[in-house]
Amino acid sequence: MHLDPTADLGTHDVLNQPADPGDRDLWRDDPLLRAMLAAGGAPLEGLARYGALLGRAGMRDAARDANRHPPELVLFDSGGRRLDELRFHPAWHRFMQDSIAAGYHSVAWEGGPAGHLTHAAMVYLASQVEPGHCCPLTMTYAAVPVISAAGDLPGDWRAALLSRRYDPAVRPLAAKQGATLGMAMTEKQGGSDVRANTTRAEPDGAAWRLTGHKWFCSAPMSDGFLTLAQTGRGLTCFLVPRWLEEGRNAIRIQRLKDKLGNRSNGSAEIEYQRALAWRIGEEGDGIRTIVEMVHHTRLDTAMAPAGLMRAALREAHHWAACRSAFQRRLIDQPLMRAVLADLVLDWQGCLALGLHVAASFDGRGAEDRAFARIGVALAKYLSNKLCPQVVAEAMEVLGGMGYVEDTPLPMLYREAPLNGIWEGSGNVICLDALRTLAREPLAAEMLAARLDAAKGLEPAYDAALAAHRECWGGGVPEAEARWFAERSALLLTAAVLLAHGDADLAGAFVRTRLGAERGRTPGTIPATLAERILARGFPVAE
Repeated sequence: MHLDPTADLGTHDVLNQPADPGDRDLWRDDPLLRAMLAAGGAPLEGLARYGALLGRAGMRDAARDANRHPPELVLFDSGGRRLDELRFHPAWHRFMQDSIAAGYHSVAWEGGPAGHLTHAAMVYLASQVEPGHCCPLTMTYAAVPVISAAGDLPGDWRAALLSRRYDPAVRPLAAKQGATLGMAMTEKQGGSDVRANTTRAEPDGAAWRLTGHKWFCSAPMSDGFLTLAQTGRGLTCFLVPRWLEEGRNAIRIQRLKDKLGNRSNGSAEIEYQRALAWRIGEEGDGIRTIVEMVHHTRLDTAMAPAGLMRAALREAHHWAACRSAFQRRLIDQPLMRAVLADLVLDWQGCLALGLHVAASFDGRGAEDRAFARIGVALAKYLSNKLCPQVVAEAMEVLGGMGYVEDTPLPMLYREAPLNGIWEGSGNVICLDALRTLAREPLAAEMLAARLDAAKGLEPAYDAALAAHRECWGGGVPEAEARWFAERSALLLTAAVLLAHGDADLAGAFVRTRLGAERGRTPGTIPATLAERILARGFPVAE
């Protein structure tokens, strides 16, 4: 039996405060997600179950617990022996278990239809509730092709990484029911310039021994790490197991990072003290080997911001629909409707672009692979530049309550900048996009073909595309890389929305994002557009 909270407090009655929304269904109330997944041929039953599970009120409570009780670093036991372990709140383990069972990390590699598209949808759904646990699962997903290409590793790492059984126990791989994989590449002196890494690797029979310091180690509780170290032939990729048959590997955690957000997840500084490692790929070929993992993690960093935006806007809409001011519900006030509708365009544009790019990861031909390389860079750049502004505006809808930890808005706000930094900050991504277009003619051809496919559907789009090509037909100066990437991403998003067939949504996006019918801040759009867009983002009445 459930008892409602007491609203009569003696000194006053609690009025005009939205009630807790209770259970939600993140799959059912997202028509664009469902439509694009169905069109892409993804199996929908598993996604429907996952979205309904994540939407439950109990999962929101668990997310709050996981973020209020971050992992604890336990360096030593009571006798002073090294442990180098992280201890997590039970809520963290609940998310890990549920998402692994759903196949977040594995569905793309299990041979089913639209595996990467399905995975991308799971990233989007999970990020709406507890984004911290996405980090180790994203890296595990992205590591599979790298591990699969390594033929002489001891133990069946691929099978362990694809297992749908969560096993956080401190045991060597052979004794585990499933495994996760982290990443440790960044060093103090280099940052994104990993060629400056100084960690060294020395051969030890069939294995290697690594010595050095890593400034950022993502998910240090994982069962192993992909890392880069210098051999006599240059920077090389290695798999470093966390636990060995004979005991703990010589990986020493120096401290946990005290991060702005992503608090439920651990990030650390570590040292390798002649840690045992296994080479993956050829000596000196480390960047080319690890770039396959980076390529796939970038897909997730493009999808997660769309999930954060969706979660923030859902909270804003619930508040506006259930609270009144000046004798009217907030949601019925024209200016509030304009703000929310404008934010819906940002969120749905990023969702559509991310899913469109994810579908190309499922393609097996050279053309799909080429488009995936340029498409994921553009999607990552655009979604991460929009996300902090969308979340901040959603917070403002709630007023002071949006700034209070009783709501999820502060957590979402802290999380909003993360994916724009992880796996390549804005400048790195834009320069990568220019290099891809310059060095891979097929990638440039595929991007042009996707943009051309939408010609003739909307005059304003055609005009914007022509202007874009006239501006940069002779090449893109490095100083204009962000401008070019932003316009390319907006054009590609518009092309995807036009192809999707929702004339109102696509037309409003083109007019406000590629045309002149918008100011610089959210909500500065024509009133006629707001009415047509808002219902697309929130089809379920509050």
